[in-house]
Amino acid sequence: MSQNLEELKYAVTHEWAKLEDDNIIKVGITDFAQEQLGDLVYIELPEVGRQLAADEQCAVVESVKTASDLFCPVAGEVIAINESLTDAPEQVNEDAFNTWLFSLRIKSIDDLDRLLDAEGYEQVIS
Repeated sequence: MSQNLEELKYAVTHEWAKLEDDNIIKVGITDFAQEQLGDLVYIELPEVGRQLAADEQCAVVESVKTASDLFCPVAGEVIAINESLTDAPEQVNEDAFNTWLFSLRIKSIDDLDRLLDAEGYEQVIS
Protein backbone atom coordinates (compact mmCIF):
# COMPACT_ATOMS: atom_id res chain seq x y z
CA MET A 1 0.00 0.00 0.00
CA SER A 2 1.30 3.45 -0.86
CA GLN A 3 1.80 6.29 1.56
CA ASN A 4 -1.05 8.78 1.84
CA LEU A 5 0.01 12.19 0.63
CA GLU A 6 0.47 14.88 3.28
CA GLU A 7 -0.84 17.70 1.06
CA LEU A 8 -4.25 16.08 0.66
CA LYS A 9 -7.28 16.02 2.93
CA TYR A 10 -9.26 12.80 3.36
CA ALA A 11 -12.85 11.77 4.01
CA VAL A 12 -13.64 8.68 6.07
CA THR A 13 -15.50 7.47 2.97
CA HIS A 14 -12.11 7.22 1.14
CA GLU A 15 -12.20 10.30 -1.07
CA TRP A 16 -9.32 12.77 -1.17
CA ALA A 17 -9.44 16.52 -1.75
CA LYS A 18 -6.61 18.68 -3.04
CA LEU A 19 -6.78 22.46 -2.85
CA GLU A 20 -5.82 23.83 -6.27
CA ASP A 21 -6.69 27.53 -6.18
CA ASP A 22 -8.83 29.72 -3.97
CA ASN A 23 -11.95 27.69 -3.31
CA ILE A 24 -11.23 25.12 -6.07
CA ILE A 25 -10.47 21.52 -5.13
CA LYS A 26 -9.87 18.36 -7.08
CA VAL A 27 -11.49 15.18 -5.73
CA GLY A 28 -10.41 11.58 -6.21
CA ILE A 29 -10.43 8.26 -4.39
CA THR A 30 -7.63 7.02 -2.20
CA ASP A 31 -5.13 4.34 -3.06
CA PHE A 32 -6.62 2.25 -0.24
CA ALA A 33 -10.07 2.51 -1.86
CA GLN A 34 -8.89 1.50 -5.32
CA GLU A 35 -6.99 -1.47 -3.83
CA GLN A 36 -10.14 -2.64 -2.04
CA LEU A 37 -12.26 -2.23 -5.18
CA GLY A 38 -9.93 -3.98 -7.59
CA ASP A 39 -9.74 -3.21 -11.30
CA LEU A 40 -12.09 -0.36 -12.16
CA VAL A 41 -14.21 -0.85 -15.28
CA TYR A 42 -16.61 2.12 -15.13
CA ILE A 43 -16.92 5.48 -13.39
CA GLU A 44 -20.09 7.58 -13.33
CA LEU A 45 -19.21 11.19 -12.53
CA PRO A 46 -21.47 14.06 -11.42
CA GLU A 47 -22.70 16.59 -13.99
CA VAL A 48 -20.86 19.89 -14.36
CA GLY A 49 -22.92 22.60 -12.68
CA ARG A 50 -24.38 20.27 -10.06
CA GLN A 51 -24.48 21.67 -6.53
CA LEU A 52 -23.36 19.07 -4.01
CA ALA A 53 -23.73 18.99 -0.25
CA ALA A 54 -21.01 17.63 2.00
CA ASP A 55 -21.34 13.83 2.29
CA GLU A 56 -23.83 13.68 -0.62
CA GLN A 57 -23.59 10.63 -2.87
CA CYS A 58 -22.27 12.07 -6.13
CA ALA A 59 -20.56 9.39 -8.22
CA VAL A 60 -20.26 5.63 -8.68
CA VAL A 61 -17.23 3.48 -9.40
CA GLU A 62 -17.63 -0.05 -10.67
CA SER A 63 -14.94 -2.67 -10.53
CA VAL A 64 -14.70 -6.31 -11.43
CA LYS A 65 -15.67 -7.03 -7.80
CA THR A 66 -18.39 -4.50 -6.93
CA ALA A 67 -19.96 -1.08 -7.41
CA SER A 68 -19.37 1.60 -4.82
CA ASP A 69 -20.87 5.03 -4.21
CA LEU A 70 -18.60 8.03 -3.84
CA PHE A 71 -19.45 10.94 -1.60
CA CYS A 72 -18.65 14.62 -1.90
CA PRO A 73 -16.10 15.54 0.80
CA VAL A 74 -17.31 19.16 1.13
CA ALA A 75 -20.13 21.27 -0.30
CA GLY A 76 -19.62 22.94 -3.64
CA GLU A 77 -20.41 23.19 -7.34
CA VAL A 78 -18.96 20.73 -9.84
CA ILE A 79 -16.96 22.82 -12.31
CA ALA A 80 -15.14 20.07 -14.23
CA ILE A 81 -14.97 16.31 -14.60
CA ASN A 82 -12.06 14.16 -15.72
CA GLU A 83 -13.54 13.03 -19.03
CA SER A 84 -10.57 10.76 -19.80
CA LEU A 85 -11.91 8.35 -17.17
CA THR A 86 -14.92 7.53 -19.38
CA ASP A 87 -12.72 5.47 -21.67
CA ALA A 88 -9.93 4.66 -19.21
CA PRO A 89 -11.17 4.21 -15.63
CA GLU A 90 -8.11 2.07 -14.92
CA GLN A 91 -6.13 5.31 -14.57
CA VAL A 92 -7.40 5.38 -10.98
CA ASN A 93 -5.88 1.94 -10.33
CA GLU A 94 -2.59 3.01 -11.89
CA ASP A 95 -2.20 6.24 -9.87
CA ALA A 96 -5.07 6.99 -7.50
CA PHE A 97 -3.54 10.10 -5.95
CA ASN A 98 -2.80 11.77 -9.29
CA THR A 99 -6.05 10.84 -11.01
CA TRP A 100 -8.75 13.33 -10.10
CA LEU A 101 -12.41 12.57 -10.73
CA PHE A 102 -13.99 16.02 -10.56
CA SER A 103 -13.28 19.60 -9.51
CA LEU A 104 -15.43 21.60 -7.13
CA ARG A 105 -15.77 25.27 -6.39
CA ILE A 106 -16.25 25.03 -2.64
CA LYS A 107 -18.13 27.50 -0.51
CA SER A 108 -15.31 28.01 2.00
CA ILE A 109 -11.75 26.76 2.36
CA ASP A 110 -12.57 26.34 6.05
CA ASP A 111 -14.85 23.42 5.03
CA LEU A 112 -11.68 21.41 4.38
CA ASP A 113 -10.95 21.54 8.11
CA ARG A 114 -13.67 18.92 8.71
CA LEU A 115 -11.63 16.39 6.71
CA LEU A 116 -8.77 14.23 7.96
CA ASP A 117 -5.09 14.79 7.41
CA ALA A 118 -2.91 11.90 6.18
CA GLU A 119 -2.20 10.67 9.71
CA GLY A 120 -5.87 10.72 10.66
CA TYR A 121 -6.80 8.81 7.52
CA GLU A 122 -4.10 6.21 8.23
CA GLN A 123 -5.81 5.56 11.58
CA VAL A 124 -9.14 5.04 9.81
CA ILE A 125 -7.79 2.42 7.41
CA SER A 126 -5.46 0.56 9.77
